[in-house]
Amino acid sequence: MQPRPLIVRLRNWVGDVILGVPALNLLASRGYQLQLVGKGWAPALLAGQGWPTHARPAAWRQRVAQLRALRQAATAVDPGFDARENALVLATSFSGALEMRLAGLRAVGYAQEARGFLLARSEPITYGGHALISYWELACRLLRVEQPAPESIGLRLAAADVEHADALLRQHGIGPGFVVICPFAGGTFEKLDKTWPHFPTFARTLVASGRPVIACPGPGEESLLREHYPGVRSLEGVKLGPYGALLQRAALLVSNDTGPGHLAAAVGGRVISVLGPTKPEQWAPWGPTVTIVRRPQPADAIVWPDVDEVMAHAQGALASP
Repeated sequence: MQPRPLIVRLRNWVGDVILGVPALNLLASRGYQLQLVGKGWAPALLAGQGWPTHARPAAWRQRVAQLRALRQAATAVDPGFDARENALVLATSFSGALEMRLAGLRAVGYAQEARGFLLARSEPITYGGHALISYWELACRLLRVEQPAPESIGLRLAAADVEHADALLRQHGIGPGFVVICPFAGGTFEKLDKTWPHFPTFARTLVASGRPVIACPGPGEESLLREHYPGVRSLEGVKLGPYGALLQRAALLVSNDTGPGHLAAAVGGRVISVLGPTKPEQWAPWGPTVTIVRRPQPADAIVWPDVDEVMAHAQGALASP
């Protein structure tokens, strides 16, 4: 079969990249040889998928040069590469489409930020639906097919990352049944804080129950974890691949609206996602192992679940097989 390279620009957040995995799997299943371009952490996150994933340079000239080099390599194996739609832009920014155009690529993407003239084909986006569906539908439109999105993401993990996670658990003396918490959240949702304010109290209650509780703080979060989460075992410096394996091994993850929640759901881990202003119909972790805990949100305030409410869900999850 004639090789069909496809250059794909990923989005910039861990959760978004994970929610795009079913779309990428669909494209790969239809014979496309994916060449992915994303943030510096993207190669580690997607290592188990086996797709070549390239870290996107910081400077725009280098970004364009990178895309040109990928285009040149693609034309070497596919003489018809330049004659067809040959790139997909999952990112919705103007710059994402501009860089594709400057590199001479014929990209398909959503018609946002007045960038339609830069794309070989621009597609209208339906707002308000789940992000995973928007990425899935864009892949379907590239393929000119219609089919439902899968119920689970099924992110594959690299064997080396699974081995690393198991070694970490042995090193720290952590056996089966441990719970992971992710009490931090990067960024905001519509300028509103996404961090559950009762997380420290919840963590203390969970630790007091006698179950091992661990956290994998990111850069700058280590001191906050030590100060506000006594009794929680801190595994610092864990990369995304081994983190995914830890979440797959865990009895439960309790998380804010943040990347690890999506990661745990993607590898089939059990997740309780505590949400405030975030709209679950658009950004909740995807999959049958996810429980959303959220209260109705008035227009002028954030209303959070209390500790007892989340603990009841956690105890129910931990009691089930």
